[in-house]
Amino acid sequence: MIDFDLAEMYRVETRVLNQSVRRNIKRFPSDFMFQLTKEEFDILMSQIVISSENENLKSQLATSRWGGTRKLPYAFTEQGVAMLSGLLNSDIAIEMNIAIMRAFVYVRQVVLNSQPTDQVAELEKQMRELKQYIEESFADYNDINEDTRMQLELISRLLAELQAKKRIDEKPRNPIGYYKPN
Repeated sequence: MIDFDLAEMYRVETRVLNQSVRRNIKRFPSDFMFQLTKEEFDILMSQIVISSENENLKSQLATSRWGGTRKLPYAFTEQGVAMLSGLLNSDIAIEMNIAIMRAFVYVRQVVLNSQPTDQVAELEKQMRELKQYIEESFADYNDINEDTRMQLELISRLLAELQAKKRIDEKPRNPIGYYKPN
């Protein structure tokens, strides 16, 4: 979750939330909280769906929502949100933290208990189709390959015959007569 969303839910200013985190930074290792990069922030901003004719409205919304932030926002993991509950000690913060933790647990249960049989069946079907396609392609390849092998064998035989003939033609001949040159 992003710091400004958490601050809104806890009904505190984002700077107050971030101030509390900075004062207790040892409680937030990189797997509990991290700062978004410029690219990640731009992707987050691109998720705001507003027609192109209202681009001005989009920038105003970003400025008002993030307060014209000069720093990139922080993102908190489930453990980071849990750690925030010890820092923000208002009743609203505690209630919201309990609700957020329950949401994380619910999402985890849904993911773990979902029946992906349809997906598995679809993947199995795609794998069978892919296997069949590959087998057909290899059969075609082997046919072509067999023809190519036969042609290469014929070419090799012809080259061997030509080399043998060349050796015979180039072999030095003994001169005719009784005289042998040294």
